[in-house]
Amino acid sequence: MVKKEKDLIKIIQVDELETQQLHYYDGHHHHHHDHNDAHHHDHDHSHHDHEHSHGHHHGDHEGVELNPRKNGLWLADNIEFTSVGIDIGSAGTQVIFSNLSLRRIGEALSSRYVVIQRESFYRSPVRLTPYLDEKKIDDQKISQYIDEAYKESGVEANTIDTGAVILTGEAMRRENSRAIAEVLSDKGGGFVCATAGHNMEALLAAYGSGAAKKSYLDQTCLLNIDIGGGTTKLAIVENGKVLETGAIYIGGRLLVVDEEQKIVRLDPGGVEIAKKVGLILKKGDVVTEEQLQKMTNWMAHAIFKVITEKQLPQELNSLYLTEKLTQFKKIKGIIFSGGVGEYVYEREERDFGDLGKRLGKAIRKILLDEPFTYKLYDAKECIRATVIGASEHSVQVSGNTIFVTDMDLLPQRNLQVLRPDYLLEERIDPEKLAQSIKEHFTRFDLTEGEKEVVLALSWTGKPEYQRICLLAEGIKRGLAETIKSGKAIYIVLDGDIANTLGYIIKEELGFLENDVIVVDGIVLKDFDFIDIGKVLYPSGTVPVTIKSLIFEM
Repeated sequence: MVKKEKDLIKIIQVDELETQQLHYYDGHHHHHHDHNDAHHHDHDHSHHDHEHSHGHHHGDHEGVELNPRKNGLWLADNIEFTSVGIDIGSAGTQVIFSNLSLRRIGEALSSRYVVIQRESFYRSPVRLTPYLDEKKIDDQKISQYIDEAYKESGVEANTIDTGAVILTGEAMRRENSRAIAEVLSDKGGGFVCATAGHNMEALLAAYGSGAAKKSYLDQTCLLNIDIGGGTTKLAIVENGKVLETGAIYIGGRLLVVDEEQKIVRLDPGGVEIAKKVGLILKKGDVVTEEQLQKMTNWMAHAIFKVITEKQLPQELNSLYLTEKLTQFKKIKGIIFSGGVGEYVYEREERDFGDLGKRLGKAIRKILLDEPFTYKLYDAKECIRATVIGASEHSVQVSGNTIFVTDMDLLPQRNLQVLRPDYLLEERIDPEKLAQSIKEHFTRFDLTEGEKEVVLALSWTGKPEYQRICLLAEGIKRGLAETIKSGKAIYIVLDGDIANTLGYIIKEELGFLENDVIVVDGIVLKDFDFIDIGKVLYPSGTVPVTIKSLIFEM
């Protein structure tokens, strides 16, 4: 994105895209927050670059002054967001605000925008998630936490462009979890999304902890183990790509005691783990330190057995909350994140009356005392790994060839994605495509035409008019009941044919009364839910946030 050194703005080279470094003169550049120490370090570095490139600048651009934010071409290719991430987990609640910078890569048939810089400018304190009782989170207290974060950060809700509210782990099980997500989504501003799900949380934690980046830099395969208050998320990442995600029912706050060692909170997972070590516990019981150690020692060894053993006994198989991971044999190292990760790396010593500190120390003891084949890597973030991932990695931006019949339809939230199992070959068969669409509705227990969904397709091959017409015909046949009901048609593709496809569906194959929204430059899959934001000008794009909404285990 951009950094300022007096009158020089330098657009930093993005190695992955091999883009050219550009230099501009600019008289004005504004940030709405103060620079931190890390930014000052980069500030000095920019000055160094300025000295070395000064002659080159005058040699090639003598007398030229450009303010990129007033340049139409620059504005069309560069987008700046303010993003919020709100994480309500079993143990802790936190908020983070970030500035995101995206650039259009504009190569081949793609006009996709990629994140080229992210800067977190405010992080709230991590507070214990408040509960009214075993089944309800204290939504008023949560709302107060969020209000305080906005006030302390100086950010107005109506200036938020995108972000995520994440209900994770045991927080998803609470009776009022959906209501809390919706309330906070509205509180967050114009485009804050409510998301939750074990696999998505594992994915975000892998990015937030630094595991994905480390695997890319070292060209290796790593396992990120994110241990929160209610669940442990697992993500296998190789060369920067997440291969698999999953979760098991082990967490640091499945049991909480007061100063008298009396149990004041006991989640179902805590009851089950206690049974596995021969303890029958209920809320109000007094437990000994030895009993707590017995539970956390079992939990620590269970995590390592899940990773290393090929055949798991039923008591360990039953811990899985998702499909089991199958690629453990690939991993060369591990990274811990989440609140318990703070204790594994000895970054935290406080005891919050739960199992977290004991579990972290038990894991560290195994790593130090027992033979373990994997190298332990340091985590960039532990307790903040998930919320950083949401704030900085939940955003995609469409290509700039979108088709929208009515701008007032946007924004849209929580649209379910269906991706039919049909490969768009050189010759597209409309009838087979329509059949594939109908079968996919059935597979997900949906009746086509009852509610609005997003149809996701992968476009390959040449964007020839005849091929796009056949694609449009297949979609119209597959969504026949949706068309009859008058509901809007939502289509998302990865290739840049949105404008042409939308026009053909709406106008050329018999005029439709339905509204049609076609967005391109976005890759989606089954089990995704998406939010589509308002059109951003002057780029002519829309922000799309992809999420996995799961409120019941």
